[in-house]
Amino acid sequence: QVQLVESGGGLVQAGGSLRLSCAASGRSISNYAMGWFRQPPGKERELVAANSWSGGSTMYGDSVKGRFTFSRDNAKNTIYLQMNSLKPEDTAVYYCAADTGAGTLWDYWGQGTQVTVSS
Repeated sequence: QVQLVESGGGLVQAGGSLRLSCAASGRSISNYAMGWFRQPPGKERELVAANSWSGGSTMYGDSVKGRFTFSRDNAKNTIYLQMNSLKPEDTAVYYCAADTGAGTLWDYWGQGTQVTVSS
């Protein structure tokens, strides 16, 4: 079992920055693919950023490229999402997820943290 807990969400003005954290417990995430997803109000959940198990490559959703940065600290068993130049359309519940490779894609999820960007 992997438990994931997000933090760092909140209310910020357009153009501002936030850093989300996702602390994992139960297992080391160093060999797992880790990702950030978001679900805007009334819309489906979408990928924000995903990092491979090797930590070597990260893919980003088109709407966040150049503004958001994924990072991970395996020693702290934590991943981060640095969000800069925030826009009102970034408003969503942000989730972290782990893909352990056990068969089900993205088999562990956090509870989510709300990010609200005011115009």
